[in-house]
Amino acid sequence: MPSKTAAKTDSPESVVEDKGQKLQKVLANLGLGSRRKMERWIEEGRVTVDGGVATLGDRVHAGQVVRLDGKLLEVDAAEQVRVLLYHKPVREVCSRDDPEGRKTVFERLPKLKSGRWISVGRLDFNTSGVLLFTTDGGLANALMRPSNAIEREYLVRVMGRVDEPMVERLKQGVELDDGPARFSDIQEGGGDGINRFFYVVLMEGRNREVRRLWESQGTTVSRLKRVRYGEVFLPSKLKKGQWLELPQQDVDVIYQMVGLPTKEVASLSKKDLERRHRFAKKGQRVAGRWSRRSDRGL
Repeated sequence: MPSKTAAKTDSPESVVEDKGQKLQKVLANLGLGSRRKMERWIEEGRVTVDGGVATLGDRVHAGQVVRLDGKLLEVDAAEQVRVLLYHKPVREVCSRDDPEGRKTVFERLPKLKSGRWISVGRLDFNTSGVLLFTTDGGLANALMRPSNAIEREYLVRVMGRVDEPMVERLKQGVELDDGPARFSDIQEGGGDGINRFFYVVLMEGRNREVRRLWESQGTTVSRLKRVRYGEVFLPSKLKKGQWLELPQQDVDVIYQMVGLPTKEVASLSKKDLERRHRFAKKGQRVAGRWSRRSDRGL
């Protein structure tokens, strides 16, 4: 009589079946759009798998041929990721197209063979600094999700009299048009008189929130620069309008920030590898709690 252990080993229930991933999730992770948008495209018959029109509920495996509107997609690339840190200058918009013909942040980014760059949040037209881009839609959504409470740190030049009671009010919270808001931290950044610098930290990314908080106290923000997003810092050597592709160690930190399993960084072209190497020789990492405020001036 066979043992219970042997019977359990031979049971079909002990075989782990690779069911693949939902098609809409794979497409979203390629940066093509939200899962809901991908579901709509599938329903419209725009997606094929191995030559057949896909339907909602389909799952795909590595090696299968997936096309969107006849264009071949690199499905295996969904298991890899690319992350860019862009030093946004002022006078650039964060949309892909601008009806007024202004420059967009996407114009300077490297071209992708498939998928698209997804902006992690936005910066106002007249705000500069850290702006992250990724090809992983799930990572982008997690970084922007309010419940993850990712810190955003800004260096701001304030015109007007700033005293301790005002600083305390801004830290305790004030009422804005769209609800209460506050800085979780405010630190002196230099200057004197009515033209002073401060480092301020927000836990959310509402429209013009830094400017509106200071304006609620009768002061004016004359310059604004984001110097940190979570544990990702703006390197002093990265000039305005330049981007840097992040290596595996920095990408791992970003995934850890939102509690997601990390992904392998996609292989880069020879040109992009040389670009990263030149930057690495300057002795700066991007992600991790090691940067100093003195390295991040306006």
